[in-house]
Amino acid sequence: MRDENSDVQVEQTTGTEVADATMEERIALLEEQLAAKEQEARENWDKLLRERADLENYRKRASREKEELLNYGIKSLVEEVLPVVDNLERALEHANEDGLPALVEGVKMTHTLLLTALKKYGVCVVEGTCGTLFDSAFHQAMAQVETSDQPGNTIVQEFQKGYLLKERLLRPSMVSVAKNP
Repeated sequence: MRDENSDVQVEQTTGTEVADATMEERIALLEEQLAAKEQEARENWDKLLRERADLENYRKRASREKEELLNYGIKSLVEEVLPVVDNLERALEHANEDGLPALVEGVKMTHTLLLTALKKYGVCVVEGTCGTLFDSAFHQAMAQVETSDQPGNTIVQEFQKGYLLKERLLRPSMVSVAKNP
């Protein structure tokens, strides 16, 4: 028992020194822990900012995709309908109005209704009339014709009409272009 008390007395006599050393060690340990927690807080704040930016980018991308779908979602349908329009136009070009005027009138009405419906959804014809300048963004040159009647690089003949969906090209006009001799 005496040994225990003597140990206690030793601790008490050197207790202030031990307490001082322990206090400094504790402060150093707490400062290290505080620095680690501050670093962790900075990393978490950085993660939060990055996640917010990612979320905002996702929202913007989703909004763009939604708008794209609303504006151009009918593209494949229109591309399927355009050959029908072409065939109606060919039928009207080759129709003999003397033979069956009622049939020709019916085809004209059908053609007009179809073009009106397409226009309602933002489909319009690319201008490719004779005499206008060739624009590779809207026209596809199928042939070059040597002529002195028109200046070079102008459209001489349109084989097939081109179409735009809103401002996006669906199909270029197929044309022949003038070439100076």
